[in-house]
Amino acid sequence: MSYDGRLLSGVTVLMAVVEAGSMTRAAEALGLTSSGVGRAVARLEARVGVRLLERTTRTLTLTDEGRRFHEEVGPHLDGIEQAVVHAAGSAGTVQGRLRVNVDPFFSRVVLSGQVATFLERHPEVRVEMIMRDAAGDLVADGFDLALRFGEPPHGTLIGRKLAETRILTVASPGFVERYGRPGHPSEVARLPCIEFYDAANARPFEWEFRNEHEVLALKVASRLMVSDVGAMLNACEAGAGIAQIMELGSKHLIEEGRLIDLFPDWSGERFPLYALYPSRQHRAAKIRAFIEFAVGLLDDQT
Repeated sequence: MSYDGRLLSGVTVLMAVVEAGSMTRAAEALGLTSSGVGRAVARLEARVGVRLLERTTRTLTLTDEGRRFHEEVGPHLDGIEQAVVHAAGSAGTVQGRLRVNVDPFFSRVVLSGQVATFLERHPEVRVEMIMRDAAGDLVADGFDLALRFGEPPHGTLIGRKLAETRILTVASPGFVERYGRPGHPSEVARLPCIEFYDAANARPFEWEFRNEHEVLALKVASRLMVSDVGAMLNACEAGAGIAQIMELGSKHLIEEGRLIDLFPDWSGERFPLYALYPSRQHRAAKIRAFIEFAVGLLDDQT
């Protein structure tokens, strides 16, 4: 079997361009010139016989053939990277700066109170936790990792599901005393509700109820919309309306009687928490250690 070093080099450059989103940023990451990156991609396209990237003065996107090529080659490069890391003996070295894009709610109810333990375990790591409403462009924004609720965005990021939490429909005891307790989810449509604003998609989250046999989507009557989970929980406790909340970080409010789970038999909807990271970095020991630390915290919460 012959080895084509220039082919592998061209593939590496292409993957860097896709992850960085531009030839300029890829050139900076690889220590090359922008023209050198362009020539490497052009040689690769000539070698495989198809155009892999569509280039304009403002945008750079994969062609259909390029997307298939990227999806097929990516796992093989990850395997090479893993082999190099292990061969270098650094697979267990957790060190350096770790910049994490964190969902604000997850940070408040789970992570921020426990991160000191991670720092104690790994004294050679400096952690930067930046709370953001959306994942954004991890590579361009300089993030190693993101911890986000919801399904991962389409693209080149690697996603690992860390947990799923139930969605509960709740109201305060005072609200139930005033309006009565609805007997079926369909009755919620006539009652005051609190909507939660999905900043990533610029619209409120849709309401859905699930049991073992049925899925019910509902348009609710809302006079209050919030974009912060803490504000939603406080307003719901104060009797402002019915809310749909994640069980993670909120279960104690029900156990203490501060909120009432209105439909225990209709809480089949699940909301996932994912770790997202660029594929070229996913074998770094610091990232792997932080993800496992988050998983341990979630195991304690559920």
